[in-house]
Amino acid sequence: MDVATLKLFLDVAQHASFSHVARGRNVDPSSVSRSISALETELGVRLIQRTTRNLVLTEAGASYFAQLKPLLEGLDHAHDAIASTPENPTGLLRMTASVGFGQQVLVPLIPLFQTKYPRVQLELLWTDANLDFVADRIDLAVRLGPSYRADVVGSKLISTRFKVVASPGYLSKVHVPRSPGDLDQHNCLLFTITDYRTRWLFRQKKKAEEVAVHGRVHASSALALRDLALAGMGPCLLADWLIRSHLESGELVDLFPNHDVTATTFDTAAWLLYPSRQFLPTKVRAMIEFLRQHVSNDP
Repeated sequence: MDVATLKLFLDVAQHASFSHVARGRNVDPSSVSRSISALETELGVRLIQRTTRNLVLTEAGASYFAQLKPLLEGLDHAHDAIASTPENPTGLLRMTASVGFGQQVLVPLIPLFQTKYPRVQLELLWTDANLDFVADRIDLAVRLGPSYRADVVGSKLISTRFKVVASPGYLSKVHVPRSPGDLDQHNCLLFTITDYRTRWLFRQKKKAEEVAVHGRVHASSALALRDLALAGMGPCLLADWLIRSHLESGELVDLFPNHDVTATTFDTAAWLLYPSRQFLPTKVRAMIEFLRQHVSNDP
C-alpha cells in the first residue's frame, strides 16, 4: 500500500463520500472506489460499508482510521521539517475566507506572497459558509465575527467596524437621514443573514439604539451590496475593509460618522484560525506572519 492510498482512505472516511473526494481530486468517483476496494483486499477486512445512500466506517475501519490519522500527520510533519525552512516553506496550503474578504483584502496580496514563497501552492476557497477544518482539509481560515470556537486555535488579524453608507447620487435625490431613526424613510440594501436584514444597532457616547430597517433588495454577497450602493440604490451596512477606498474617493458617504454601528455586536474582528493541534506547518506559519505584516486597520 502507498501513502497516497492511505490519505485517500482518510479523506473518504472524513467526508463519507466517494464523489466529494473525487471532485476535490479531479478524478472519477469509480477510481476512488476501486482504490478503497484494493486497500480492503490488501488488508483483508472491510473498512467502509457502502449503502445506496451513504458510506459508514465499519468497526475495523474506524479503528484503522484512528490509528492511521496520527501516523500520516506525523509523516507530514517529518516531511515538512525536512523539506521546509522558515525562509523557504513548501507544500499545498488550503485557505478559506468569506467571498468579500477574500476578494477585497486577500487576493491583492497573493502575488506578493507567491513571489516571497514560490514553493507554496495555494488553494483559495472563498465561501460565506464555514467549512469544516478536518473534513475539508483546511489549513488556515480567515473568519469574521465577534469570536471563534474553542475547538480551533486562532488570534485576531484586524478589528472590523461597520458603517452605513450611500452614494452621493442617491443622497441628491432623497431626504438625507440626519439620525439613525430616519432610516425608516429609506429602502435600505440588506444582507440576507437574519440579524442584518431587520434591524441595525447604533451607539453614541455609550448610548445604544436599535433601528428597524427595511428594503426591497436583499443579497447574500457583501460585494453585491457594495456595488448596489455605489449604483445609488440606497443606504447599506458594510464593513470598513470593504468600502475604505470608496469613502476616501467620495464614491460613498458615511451617513453616521459619529456612531458605532453593527447588526450583531460592536466588538467584531477578522480572525486567523487553524485546526487545534501541536504541529503548525511552516507554510501555515509563513502565511500567518505574512498576513499580519500586510493586513491592517490603517487607511
